[in-house]
Amino acid sequence: MNLPSSLLLTDLYQLTMLQGYVEQGMEEQATFEFFVRKLPPVRNFLLAAGLEQTLDFLENLCVTPEELEWLRTCGHFRPTLVDYLETLRFTGDVHAMPEGTVFFPDEPIVRITAPLPQAQLVETRLINLVHFQTLIASKAVRSVLVAPGKLLVDFGLRRAHGAEAGLLAARASYLAGFSGTSAVAAAPQFGIPIYGTMAHSFIQAHEDETAAFERFAYANPDNVVLLIDTYDTEAAAAKVVSLAPTLRQKGIAIQGVRLDSGDLAEHARKVRRILDEGGLSDAVIFASGNLDESSVEQLLAAQAPIDGFGIGTRMDTSADAPYLDCAYKLEEYAGRARRKRSEGKATWPGRKQVYRRYDVDGRMSGDILTLEDDPQEGEPLIQPVMRAGKRLADATPLTALRERARSQLARLPHRLRTLEKGPDYPVQVSPALRDLAKAVDEHRA
Repeated sequence: MNLPSSLLLTDLYQLTMLQGYVEQGMEEQATFEFFVRKLPPVRNFLLAAGLEQTLDFLENLCVTPEELEWLRTCGHFRPTLVDYLETLRFTGDVHAMPEGTVFFPDEPIVRITAPLPQAQLVETRLINLVHFQTLIASKAVRSVLVAPGKLLVDFGLRRAHGAEAGLLAARASYLAGFSGTSAVAAAPQFGIPIYGTMAHSFIQAHEDETAAFERFAYANPDNVVLLIDTYDTEAAAAKVVSLAPTLRQKGIAIQGVRLDSGDLAEHARKVRRILDEGGLSDAVIFASGNLDESSVEQLLAAQAPIDGFGIGTRMDTSADAPYLDCAYKLEEYAGRARRKRSEGKATWPGRKQVYRRYDVDGRMSGDILTLEDDPQEGEPLIQPVMRAGKRLADATPLTALRERARSQLARLPHRLRTLEKGPDYPVQVSPALRDLAKAVDEHRA
């Protein structure tokens, strides 16, 4: 599945502003930065994601003949804009935090420097791509933190907000540390492992539950994970045990069972006992059913013998925090720093860098937000990734981004690893950045 790249996948005001820029000859270099103003109440940090799709979008930005014809005839735009768009390509530079990087409020994770019309025009789709995957990765990583070593599978495609959202949620959750997804298209698209069992309808379509189990096993001999809560969970577990010798004679092993309803902890304890006593101690118990990181944490705290979890709707919609207070703002134009001073939405001007410091144990101890040309102690997080509209390197494999996320999580302070809201991570604004903001304000006064 190729993601949409239409120029018209934008807000009208991007094109109305563009018409003004083009007609006034305002095409000098502009710098915009994407950042999050504040964390949701239930987040201690965020995890950057979506850069790969953003770079694809920028590299392939163009206007099709059909779009040009619509722009000419829709009645909103003059020929000057349409003529400009006819040869449009993105020629700018991009700096960004690598995907899988932990970040905090006011820290830019993507910076675009390009002629003003280009940098403005890409705003809507850039936010659309980076915001969504960052939102989902930041939700998924909470399950990863509370269930280390457990099989975690994205089950959310069917209730995601559209096909693109479902696939990008699979990508974002895998980057964050999930084991895989139920979304089949994510395998050829992103190389993500896919997992699946059976639905209740398969059981209901048969007159006999044991017959349903047996037929599913014959149809899928390498993936025999049986859903056992359609009628009576413990009775079905006993049927699985009775069926196992027959399947074993045919070289088929029962790999596990899935629980999808009821008191999962209690059912898991009873089912585990039935399976163990029936000689199926190697069969895993997989749980699903409207789960999220909080319910997973509760199940593990109750020592429920569950080996893996399918997490769907609440993750793919980030149900407890369904959006981030993010922005893409102009920070420099025509060689001069710019700054928004709106009440409650003021921005820091200029092209910025974030330096991260670590304590003696190698854990994150604090960040410094400063100007690009103001070196500070620590690790610089923002890196060049595109110059003159071309990538500086091949796309980073998703497995490498996943490993970066894992490394980042290992360096989180303990107080940020819990589901409860902890104290704010320290992000210091440098004197140089404060001085520039003051100078910009005085110039505008």
